[in-house]
Order: sequence, then structure tokens, then C-alpha cells
Amino acid sequence: MECTETTDGLSRMYKVKVPASELKSRLDQRIEEIRPQMKLKGFRPGKVPAAHVHKMFGKSIMGEVVEAVMKESSEKAIADADVRPASQPDMHMESDMEAVLEGKEDLAYHMHVDVMPEFEPVDAATLKVTRPVAQVDDEALNEALERVAENNLKYEARGKTAKAREGDAVVIDFVGKLDGEPFEGGAAEGHTLVLGSNSFIPRFEDQLIGVKAGDEKAVEVTFPEQYQADHLAGKAAVFDVTVHEVRAPKTPDIDEEFAKGLGIESLDELKNLVKQQLQQELDNASRAKAKRSLLDALDEKHDFELPPKMVDMEFDQIWQQLQAEMDAGRVSDEDKDKSEDELKDEYRKIAERRVRLGLVLAEMGRLAEITISEQEVQQAMIREAQRFPGQERQVIEFFQKNPNAMAQLRAPIYEDKVVDHLLEKVDVKEKKVSREELLAEDEE
Repeated sequence: MECTETTDGLSRMYKVKVPASELKSRLDQRIEEIRPQMKLKGFRPGKVPAAHVHKMFGKSIMGEVVEAVMKESSEKAIADADVRPASQPDMHMESDMEAVLEGKEDLAYHMHVDVMPEFEPVDAATLKVTRPVAQVDDEALNEALERVAENNLKYEARGKTAKAREGDAVVIDFVGKLDGEPFEGGAAEGHTLVLGSNSFIPRFEDQLIGVKAGDEKAVEVTFPEQYQADHLAGKAAVFDVTVHEVRAPKTPDIDEEFAKGLGIESLDELKNLVKQQLQQELDNASRAKAKRSLLDALDEKHDFELPPKMVDMEFDQIWQQLQAEMDAGRVSDEDKDKSEDELKDEYRKIAERRVRLGLVLAEMGRLAEITISEQEVQQAMIREAQRFPGQERQVIEFFQKNPNAMAQLRAPIYEDKVVDHLLEKVDVKEKKVSREELLAEDEE
């Protein structure tokens, strides 16, 4: 193998050439490895001549050889140069691949790779970080308890002549019919339906506004085109509905009975559980603000050349997100009057900051020997899969088959572990603030 290197700052280009004779030697070796397991018509098992294997499968086997040689030679070129890649190599074939596969030409390619910059991370103990903190007050606790009550409404019977309004619950029997004939799964007795909940077929609930106990009503609907039951999708149907009772929503009193109705032993325990949840939200916000303060301090203390490909990739990702927001009409007041050049300049600086901080955190984590366990990765993968009910297996398979996706899963886990490690080392000054101040959004 021949290899030459060209240097331009943190960018490297390696030109690699592997002689056709070496590829042929590797091909012959591979054929000898697989020949004993081959079974072809007209030959005894394991006795297929090498020349016949070469004739029948030489080109496809050579493809495997070339792939392996490119991987090995690219890794060797980087190892011999004694550099730490900051990104995956960008490979470019120079040879005629068809001629290479036929054994008529040397394998020649070049690759571009950005390398890690050399820098000395700051001593974390010299950094000062502000961490805003807040405690749950009685007002926030009472508001949260009221939300719990509002999400667990009770329904009390209205008078027999009271007409149902949106938000009321109606107790009904119904029978659904297609072309006058009842269909399977289209009937129920004593069903409680909250009007306005959109839990039934579109327009079903709307037609029950104004009914009262004892009413019978024919509700005409059309099933959605994408309905889960194929035999009903897009079909017009009539539901014969009998109304037994109209019930009005009532926010329950927050007392012992209410707590027990939620499966909790006492009102005090309910308050403690809600308070713990609220405090966890505040603690998470506090950590996020401390992390932002830490990143600002790290950014201020480091200034070194950045791998251009990494910056370009980060900028492209940010710019695509911005374009999507602009296309959807969601542009901040701060950005809407800026020219495209001004926006690109601003967001490239953000990309540079993110890359710089990513490299700093990676290096500080490496020096601190911080690692991620497979169990942590598996837990993150399961959490991600749970965001897609019914598709969990496909999501997990996607991650297992896509190294880049798995890397994106690992990155935030690693970053959080490094940040937590650094927050234990830096000089943290706690600052008491109000809940509103703590939860206020920071600008980028």
C-alpha cells in the first residue's frame, strides 16, 4: 500500500493506492477460505475448483475484498499519521471500479478527514458558575392541585329536562347501522360520552348537543377515510341513540375523599407527591441554567482552530431547522428583519460555539475517563422507542442497524455525564430566585 498525506490546517487528505497484485492475493486467499464450505451442482461438497469459483463468483468476492481493503488501508493511513479524527473520513474513488473488480487496475482513492485540534482544557476548579434555585411555594402547590382536580372531573346528573351542553357527559345506548343493517362493534349500552372530547367519530358528539334524558335521536356520520376498521372506512352510517341521562361536569373538592379516589392514602400524601413532582421540575430547570452557565464559562476560556467539516455539518443542520421554521411562518422578531447573509453569519457563530464546546467536553470527559455503559444506552433506546407506541420493535431495530443513529443516542448521555462531573468540580454559587425567573426561557 502506498499513502501520501496533504495538510491544510486541521484538514488532511490521504491518497492511497493498493496494487492489483495485492488485491488478487487477497482474492485468492478469500476463495480458499470459502471453498471448503461451497456446494455447487456437479461438484462434491468442498471440492469446487478455485478456478471455477473465481469464474462464477470472482467479481462479487472481489467486491468484498475491496471493501475490506479500503477499511483497513484508511484506518492504517490515519494510524500511521498519528492523528485523532474529528469526523468520519470522506472517501473518493479515483480508480475505475469496474476495472478494479476485474483485477485489471490498482485500487486508488483519496479521503478527506478533519483531525482533532490540540488544546489544553481549562482546569474546572478555576471556573465560577451561577446556579439559580427555587423552592415550591404554597401558591404553586395549590395551582397544581387544582389542575389535578380539573383533570379528574366528576359528573353529576342534571334535571330530566336539562339539555346537554358541550362539556357535559351523556349516558347513552346506541346501535350503528350501514344501509339499515347493524354492523359488528357498532353498539353499546350505558355508555358515558363527554361531549367535546372528540373520542367518537367526527360530528357524532356535535349532534348530541341539546339532547335531554329520554330523547331518541338518529345520528348521521361518515367514517374517516383512514379509519382503523377497513370495512367502515369512508362509509356513511346512522347511529340510533337513546339518551338515559345528562350529567354536568363538576370540579371535585380537594379533600381526603378526592385523594383516595386517585388511589392515594391521604390528602397529605397527595400534596407531598405533587410537591415532589413540582420540585423535580424546578431542580431540572436549575440544572439546565447551571449547565448553560458552565458552557458559557467553558466557551470563554477556550479559543482554538475548529475542524471545518464539523462546523459545516453543524451549521447545515442549524440552517435547515431555521429554514423549516421560516417556511412554517415561525420567525422570531429578532430574526425577521435580518438579511440572509446576516443570519448565516450569526448562525455560523452558533455552530462554531457548539462544535468548540463539544470538543472541549469530549476532551475533558476523556481525561476524566468518563464512559457510557451499554445498559445506559439500552435504557435510552427503550425510552426513545416508548415515544412511538406500537412501533417499539421497529424503532429498536432502526437504532441497532444504524451506527450514526446510535451515536446520536450516545452523545447526549455522554455530554450529561461530563457536565455532571464538571459541576461537581467548579465553584458553584447558588442564587435564590422566584419560580417564574427560574422557568423563564434563556435566549440562545
